[in-house]
Amino acid sequence: MLIISGTELTEPADNPAGLVWSDRPAERWFEALPIGNGRLGGMVFGGTGRERVQLSESTAWSGAPATTDVSPTALEELPRIRQLLLTGQYAEAQRLTEQHLLGRPTSFGTNVPLPEVWLDLAGSGEVSGYRRSLDLDTGIVSTTYRQGQLSLARETFASNPHGVMAIRLSADQGGQVGLSLSLQPDVLPGTVEVGEDGLRFVGHAFERLHSNGRQGVRLEIGIKVLASGGEFVRRDGALELVGADEAVVIVAVGTDWEGADPTADVDALLSGAATTGFAELKRAHVEDHRALMGRMSLDLGPTPPEVAALPTDERRRRLASGQTDDELIALYFQYGRYLTMAGSRANSPLPLALQGVWNDGLASSAPWTNDFHLDINTQQNYWAAEPTNLSECQEPVLRFVERLAEAGQATAKQMYGAPGWVAHTVTNAWCYTAPGSGIGWGLDVTGGAWLALQLWEHYEYSGDEDFLRDRVYPVFHEAAQFFLSYLVREPEHGWLVSGPSDSPENWYLTPDGDECSVSMGNTADRVLIDAVLRICADAARLLNVDPELRETIAAARAALPPFQIGKHGQLQEWLHDLTEADPAHRHTSHVHALFPERQIGPRSTPELAAAAEVTIERRQSAAGWERTEWVEANFTVFYARLLKGDAALAHLKGLITGASEANLMSYSEGGIAGAAQNIYSFDGNAGGTAGVAEMLLQSDGHELELLPALPTTWPTGAVRGLRARGGFTVDISWRDGRLNSARIVASKAATLQIRYGTELIACSLDREQAIIISTES
Repeated sequence: MLIISGTELTEPADNPAGLVWSDRPAERWFEALPIGNGRLGGMVFGGTGRERVQLSESTAWSGAPATTDVSPTALEELPRIRQLLLTGQYAEAQRLTEQHLLGRPTSFGTNVPLPEVWLDLAGSGEVSGYRRSLDLDTGIVSTTYRQGQLSLARETFASNPHGVMAIRLSADQGGQVGLSLSLQPDVLPGTVEVGEDGLRFVGHAFERLHSNGRQGVRLEIGIKVLASGGEFVRRDGALELVGADEAVVIVAVGTDWEGADPTADVDALLSGAATTGFAELKRAHVEDHRALMGRMSLDLGPTPPEVAALPTDERRRRLASGQTDDELIALYFQYGRYLTMAGSRANSPLPLALQGVWNDGLASSAPWTNDFHLDINTQQNYWAAEPTNLSECQEPVLRFVERLAEAGQATAKQMYGAPGWVAHTVTNAWCYTAPGSGIGWGLDVTGGAWLALQLWEHYEYSGDEDFLRDRVYPVFHEAAQFFLSYLVREPEHGWLVSGPSDSPENWYLTPDGDECSVSMGNTADRVLIDAVLRICADAARLLNVDPELRETIAAARAALPPFQIGKHGQLQEWLHDLTEADPAHRHTSHVHALFPERQIGPRSTPELAAAAEVTIERRQSAAGWERTEWVEANFTVFYARLLKGDAALAHLKGLITGASEANLMSYSEGGIAGAAQNIYSFDGNAGGTAGVAEMLLQSDGHELELLPALPTTWPTGAVRGLRARGGFTVDISWRDGRLNSARIVASKAATLQIRYGTELIACSLDREQAIIISTES
């Protein structure tokens, strides 16, 4: 049984987060190692003849804001399309939807890759003893090797405190550091000027695939070289340094997004870094990095030393062959945390895009863009932030939702004649809110509402009442106003239904055999509209405001369609039990009633939970199942919520071995969704990390469950620093597959129930009080 013990928990060891490392230079983007400061990203290749650092920056966007994105005929045709759908005339409704409701973006744009920094290195002779590593504990990429009689070393990091990237080159003999600095010139239109001790690129984020080729931010890349000894020589397009004892290369990027001055910004960043000096840049970076990264540790049991000594890509191949490496899984967990904080910090101007802040140039040149996808990807990017103790890393997406809510008011009025705000499937750096331009994916009317759940989640974990009043409630109040106006009665049952809308991004077969996507009352909409209305009412109750609105919401929620179980025993995706046009489709948006929502659960609604599992099983067993990185992450958290740890772990391993690359960065598989090749996508890394957290701890603000989905192959382990809703920090240790003890610390006074399996124990905690939970046989 569970007991509250007076004995202090033995602290889990502060296991280092680990190294991602290789014994050879990167030849491909998916072998390079990522660094980032929340705005500026770099992929470090670690070459011996040439060091390449591919640059990205979160505000480097093509395109521009527009006021003509909503179809001018949408509002007029909306009632007719609704009537056609409600009377079963699906094909005609689909035709009119494509003609009248889709968005009309003129210059939507994309985040674009930046030129690479090239350091052609002096030196000759055979290379030996090569090692290239990313230390997750410090956020520093190190490259070391011998060349001839020299021992050479490089350290590279992206500093959040100082806003720059720094590369230090050194040798064990004086006067032996030399380089030729240049920028890959043909990525974006612009010019390179070679100065006395650096380079300056001035250009524009122009491209023609997703914008008109004439709009985009103005950007500058400034590079300054700080040398100890040696001599600078200017060449055509390059700056050479010869005979130095040491060199430090400082990189700064600025754009004019939102009216900034890139010239002044880059000048200030370079000057500040040069004045600070490398030693202090590194010290401040490591201190800042560890303040976030060091909040958690995870130990899933020992790995044989001979396995732990292998390069990371070799360990991934071993795991793919069926061999055990739980330490690699713990590394992947920490890697997702590392990428979250490297790509999204409290001072980041924009949230994590489809590729975070690491742009491989493939998403931006694909049929889809490196933007903010609102029908799963941007949400999944932040699933790991709160539970893995990186709460402030959500701040960029929280601010973005507030801007989106403001921008979406015009779309709500112009397209639906409704108050409040709405955003659909995709958005950009200027908060585009109209539907997407393509049939079958563009008309997800609850995309913005889904992203807004991140605001509520932040409140659930923090309990910050000022945040609830000032930031959560205004967004949800206006979202609720929109949906209360938008919902219509369907004639058969009198249910309030949404539509026309997509169930992202799936299609169904009509009774006449046509393939259609738009519908009324799809389940994914029902899940998210219910969530918005519930949260608005809960927030109003907590703030003691708007009693009449709460009554209106209660009546509307009661009239929403119930969840339904279809002919295969599956959770029904549409209002009617329609057949999927593509049974292997990657999207299972309606199952998000299970996660991140809790409208379905194995204890609260066992029949519906079983139906959700049937949906998942049918998808993955269908021929040609579209197993992408975010789908594997989805299924990991789905099975964790279903309390099936072994199934969750199977999909986590599938994510690591079948949807992540040599450098452990996750990818969307070539051949799916129009991708010609594997394309990096951030969401798999974040979603996998969230999956591990969900296997070890679940919470809903009232009940905190320890080890809810512990896999049988993790018999012994410990985790430190997990966060739970209600403001709790939790350390857990387990042995022989059972809970050993847990330490729970409250950030504010609270009463809660703690669950382990079928056992429950109630307790009350004061602010900053810690209690120890253990088991008694």
